[in-house]
Parts: sequence; structure tokens; C-alpha cells
Amino acid sequence: MGREEQKVTGSRYLVVPRTLCFVFHGQDVLLLRGNPDKRLWPDQYNGIGGHLEAGEDLATAAQREIREETGLTVHDLRLRGVVTVDVEPKMGVLIGVFSAWADSLEFLDSAEGRLAWFHADDLPSERMVPDVPLLIEKVMDSPTKDQPFSARSRYDVNGRLLIEFARQE
Repeated sequence: MGREEQKVTGSRYLVVPRTLCFVFHGQDVLLLRGNPDKRLWPDQYNGIGGHLEAGEDLATAAQREIREETGLTVHDLRLRGVVTVDVEPKMGVLIGVFSAWADSLEFLDSAEGRLAWFHADDLPSERMVPDVPLLIEKVMDSPTKDQPFSARSRYDVNGRLLIEFARQE
């Protein structure tokens, strides 16, 4: 199929691709508390990730974001799920959710915010991006051999972020 046959037009639902990675070391997960002046999720804990750059696939972008934001070299990077976030009626965000493992607890400071390791049973949920605790739980509860989950996030009339996971059979 050629470029013209792809039918990428403004009349279709369009997405901005992003990555979100949860880096683990044993039962600990590395989270990034965004700087107070960040446009998205200031002062809230999130996984590691960001936008894809031109020419990148999801896995390459996840590896790059981990390296840029943490300085860590990770292994066993795996796609764990895909989340579609409805932002506008015909526009949204498509997030590739990954897990990865670090051999070391030592990271480099990030210009994006402050990094910290948290035990999976003691996450700072009240200070996290709203769907992140659910995503971490989903990643930790599903064996790596399972197929990736699929989910949809949307905003309710009060601006609260809601997430719904598709049933897997």
C-alpha cells in the first residue's frame, strides 16, 4: 500500500504517540515527580516516557526516554499495553506502556523532575498522575507472557481522568 492509500486526513481520529515505562528493580518501581513548571502533570509522580521523535518506533522511543530521563541501562523492555486517551472529539494520545528492569538503583538526575524508587506496596498514589497506580498494578499483575492489555482513558465532565480496560479473553 502506498502513502496515498493510507488515508491520513483530518476527518479520521488522529493520535499523538507517546511512551510510558515502568522501570523495576526487584519490587521497586522508579517514578519521576515532574517539575512544578511542567505543562503536563506538574508536581505529580509518573513513569518514565514521552513523545516519539520522527523515525522512532515505540520501543526505540521508550529506550531513549529511559536513557535521557534516568541515565539507566535497562533490559527486558516489553510492551505491556496500549492506552488510547481521548482528548478532543477527533484527536487523542496513544500510549505504549512498557516495563523494563534495571540492574542498579543508581540513576542520574533528570531535567524533567526528581526521580525516586518506591516499593510497589508503598506508592505515593495521592501524588501520582491519576491512572498511573492502576497501570502499575495492571503491569505487575499480568505475566510478561500475556498479550498486552488494551485500555481507553477519557475525561469526565469534571475533568477527571478515567480509565477502562478492555476485556481479554
